[in-house]
Amino acid sequence: MDNKEFAKELERRTREFGVRIIRLSRTLPNTSEARVIRTQMTKSGTFIGANYRESNRARSKADFKNKIKICESETSETQYWLEVIVKLNWISWAKVKWEYEECGELLGIFTSAANK
Repeated sequence: MDNKEFAKELERRTREFGVRIIRLSRTLPNTSEARVIRTQMTKSGTFIGANYRESNRARSKADFKNKIKICESETSETQYWLEVIVKLNWISWAKVKWEYEECGELLGIFTSAANK
């Protein structure tokens, strides 16, 4: 797979991840605390794909690296919120396992790209 194909596949993957986070967020309890976490998790989970798409249209290597660092940060934040909702017993580990593991894989990709 060449760089262009990889970038296109990663765009698709981060978009799918964002959709899954939105769907997962809908299952959180309807309390004031859960609404705060729902908003935070939805923002960070969808910002990953949006920022990755922007990184592919970067004006320079420095701009690309900056946008990738944002992706890295948003991915880490999303993983944090997943840990919190499981710890609160709002959603079982089994129901967030895919999203959590995908965060880990995306985090590895973005960390590697940011350090090149």
